[in-house]
Amino acid sequence: MTSLRSAPLPVHHLDDGPPAPRPSAFSIGTFDALGPMARACYPHRHTFHEIAFVTGGRGRHFVDLVEWPLRPPQLSYVAPGQVHHWELESELCGSLVLFTDDFLISHPGDVPALRRLTERPWAHVAEEDEPGLSALVADMKREYCARKDGFASVLRAYLHVLITWALRLPGAAPPDSRAGRAAVVAQHFVRLLALPERTPRSVREYAAEVGVSVSHLNEAVKQATGHTPGRLIRQVQVLEAKRLLAHTDLALTRISHQLGFADAAYFCRFFRRETGTSPGAFRRGNR
Repeated sequence: MTSLRSAPLPVHHLDDGPPAPRPSAFSIGTFDALGPMARACYPHRHTFHEIAFVTGGRGRHFVDLVEWPLRPPQLSYVAPGQVHHWELESELCGSLVLFTDDFLISHPGDVPALRRLTERPWAHVAEEDEPGLSALVADMKREYCARKDGFASVLRAYLHVLITWALRLPGAAPPDSRAGRAAVVAQHFVRLLALPERTPRSVREYAAEVGVSVSHLNEAVKQATGHTPGRLIRQVQVLEAKRLLAHTDLALTRISHQLGFADAAYFCRFFRRETGTSPGAFRRGNR
């Protein structure tokens, strides 16, 4: 039988949980109601966004190899494609808000806001903020369960408030004032980079998919993020390589192919240049 570590990382989809009436792009519930996958103890990734309001429990939450100790009440965010898992010492309590990019159509500004949340996926909820946040999540659950006319629009409005609230919490990244066409182009590029189960492409291929020239993509992404598209692509390749090295037993040839490299030797040179260590040494140090 194939072991979990010898296969690609598991990918969870929004419709993997218990069946329930819901918009296909949104779900909300407690950790208990959403089933065992809501508190999965094995490294995995999602095709959707996850905001967790943790109100109880002891242990640790790992998001892309970074350990976050549980000290409830806390708010966490996991983006599509990120690898995470829980290591729990006691029962995890709280609620999860799950949604896809499609659910953000009414508030496109929430896309860059969520991007900023990935810079620090955990934030402490102060004592004075907890009642208001609890009330917001409770209102979302009632609206979701009642399913009255227009409930999806109401849920989108509540979600916008929740994302805005998350950015205000201590530790969240500061708002980004950059806007305009450059930001729109950069957001499209970043969203393409974050898609799970996808081999990274060249800058030219991404430019064609975004619908702009290579020079336009370079200028827009550099203006909006402070980095070139090539640099962001390399960061994604390094991060994905670390995920696969730390959480699977996949051979280097398979990892290199999955990341778009012609051969394992080229991948090893790339990884050492970007990280200062070899893939084998990194894997041994993260077991």
